[in-house]
Amino acid sequence: MSTATLQISLGYSSLTGPRTKNEDFCGAATPEGPELDAKGILAVVADGVGGHANGREASEYTVRGLLSDYYATPDTWAVNKSLDTVLAALNRWLVSHAARTRETAGMATTLSAIVLRGRRYYLAHVGDTRIYRLRAGKLEPLTTDHVWEHPELKNVLSRAVGLDAHLSVDYADGELEAGDVFALMSDGVWAQLGERKIADILRMETDPQDAAARLAMGAEDGGSPDNCTALVLRIDALPPDRLRDNIARLHHLPLPPRLKPGQQIDGLTIDTLLHESVATLLYRVRDAKGQAHVLKTLRPEHDDAQAAAALAHEEWLARRVNDAWFPQVVPHPGRSHLYYLMSWHEGATLKARLDNGHRFGAGEVAGLGTRILKGIAGLHRLSIIHRDIKPDNLHLDTEGRLRILDLGVAASDSHADGQPFEEINNPGTPSYMAPELYGPKAIPANEQTDLYAIGVTLYELLTRKYPYGEIEPFQTPRFGDPVPPTRYRPDIPGWLEAVLLKAVAREPKARFETAEEFLLALERGANRPLAVPRKSPLLERDPQLGLKLLAAGSLVLNIFLIYLMLLR
Repeated sequence: MSTATLQISLGYSSLTGPRTKNEDFCGAATPEGPELDAKGILAVVADGVGGHANGREASEYTVRGLLSDYYATPDTWAVNKSLDTVLAALNRWLVSHAARTRETAGMATTLSAIVLRGRRYYLAHVGDTRIYRLRAGKLEPLTTDHVWEHPELKNVLSRAVGLDAHLSVDYADGELEAGDVFALMSDGVWAQLGERKIADILRMETDPQDAAARLAMGAEDGGSPDNCTALVLRIDALPPDRLRDNIARLHHLPLPPRLKPGQQIDGLTIDTLLHESVATLLYRVRDAKGQAHVLKTLRPEHDDAQAAAALAHEEWLARRVNDAWFPQVVPHPGRSHLYYLMSWHEGATLKARLDNGHRFGAGEVAGLGTRILKGIAGLHRLSIIHRDIKPDNLHLDTEGRLRILDLGVAASDSHADGQPFEEINNPGTPSYMAPELYGPKAIPANEQTDLYAIGVTLYELLTRKYPYGEIEPFQTPRFGDPVPPTRYRPDIPGWLEAVLLKAVAREPKARFETAEEFLLALERGANRPLAVPRKSPLLERDPQLGLKLLAAGSLVLNIFLIYLMLLR
């Protein structure tokens, strides 16, 4: 079997022991193909508490819920975010369920989970189940028990799923090595066997199913007073590198030469060159059936590993944005060069409409704003930041449908898993970049900076100006108060001006926090207008003004004193 993907062996055993019921529960999901690459393999062990049948209900519900809902989270989310989101929802359900009756009061469960994806592992842990790793014959605990020590009672749980409305989960991650063995087990196993016996069993039993069975049976035979559950995974083979398969697959492909109308590439016929930027080329092409598409590639002189990885990453993101507000990636398995295909839509960008003399009305701009924000809200729910919203990247087709273009500099929290290219500065177009993206204390772009760019875009559509003036590349801008758009367009209604001024406020705390909040302000319009922001005090607009005035005053005073001395 090919070693191009992660391969593991797995075994488990769960024994009731001296208890009347088994309140432990374990499970694993081992997907294949794209789901394996995107989400990985998930294994979980839980130990229910709460008495009667409710401990089992808590552990089984939590394990089953995590195994199903984790794979329903967006591929663009980081592993820890997916796990945390699902576990928080499961915790809320357990807390509310436990509060319904006296019989269910106190039901909760410990949980230890591991995700194996690519060449890394990710842990989520709460309670006193444990995860061990055997590497090169050495056993190492990867989790810490969450218990209160009590002089008279057995250790009491300080954390568990369902124990409290606020769930605090431990997360960790690290590199995988071929041959690594991970053992997840309930306290009925590890407390009875101890680490020395656990290590001996994992070294001796090379088959994970045999190892899991010996761990559980050994604890039960040794007199464990609890249920005994063990789940063992062995890493048999790892992918060849840490980059996502899409990046690895496209990275070695050569760039196509500069193409001319009528030329063919991989069965596609070039219609025309649509756009040329510093790094990329966009062509309209037609397939064998005559269907038009957009082909995006790099300029031949940009044939370097960083640019190729960035283009492959862009395609990977675009594939996951399955939304009508964005062009869709078109599969083309016969690629022999580095490029990808997108759906083609007749129409023009908002920038082209401005350049052609179109005068956008207030109602038209408000309507465009609601559509842009709905698209960006969907992007943000996938934890993707566009980072280059502007009229050039907003397209209206011939039927009036709006689409957001160009994820070339977009970022997602999946970068935490190994970004394939480096960035020196925040990318984007200067006039649409928020003040906090500039200077030595610049922060990374986030959801709020996307919303700022939308505000600047709507302002420009109405006024053909920028709220702080045009900012040139490599310029160090200074931000005072934004110019009210009614200075250029007195016909703009007051409620829309208030929305725009809030959207492009200098300070992030004065702006909209989410796309939904911005959208709601536009939809309410004149029915519930926002208060117009007051002009900032002069000292707030220029914090150094006081020092400047003091220096000027001191200079005038010194000149006056010198003048008096000369008169003597």
